[in-house]
Amino acid sequence: MRIAMNRLALPSIAAALTLASPVSASITFARGQWAALQFDARCEARGRALKNPRRPPAYAGFAFGPGGRPAGQFYAKLGRPARAGSTVIVTVGDQPFLLRGNGEWAWSRDARQQAAIIAAARYATGMRVETRDTSGRRSIDRYPLDGAATAIDAAAAACAQAGKKR
Repeated sequence: MRIAMNRLALPSIAAALTLASPVSASITFARGQWAALQFDARCEARGRALKNPRRPPAYAGFAFGPGGRPAGQFYAKLGRPARAGSTVIVTVGDQPFLLRGNGEWAWSRDARQQAAIIAAARYATGMRVETRDTSGRRSIDRYPLDGAATAIDAAAAACAQAGKKR
């Protein structure tokens, strides 16, 4: 597979991978704040939230398995853990989606919602993930979407190829 990299983005992507991935991954695409990663048979398009010095790094992505299953499940590692019982909403462009959440993590509810989030991410310029943290304060993680569509396609293609090799 051909590797497409923006050399200026590589340090920021590498830093995000170091913080977020204890397992080694190969980068198949990187641009802006987004990268396509392959962990053996699992692939992800992962983006890093804009930096906020008051909280740990947040990231979000779309997960794929061999043969395309799951088909781009959206997930988010929140910058601050969500308060028990609070809602977690991702807004892509101007389209809001209610996610399932538990502590530091949130994810899409079903395949239909996953497809809708991916479709919105292809054309929007930004997204935000909002919740209430354990102190009841509003918590927002913001993501630029430059490079997200290509990272999603590259991750899906890498897992489709991995599924054929098995």
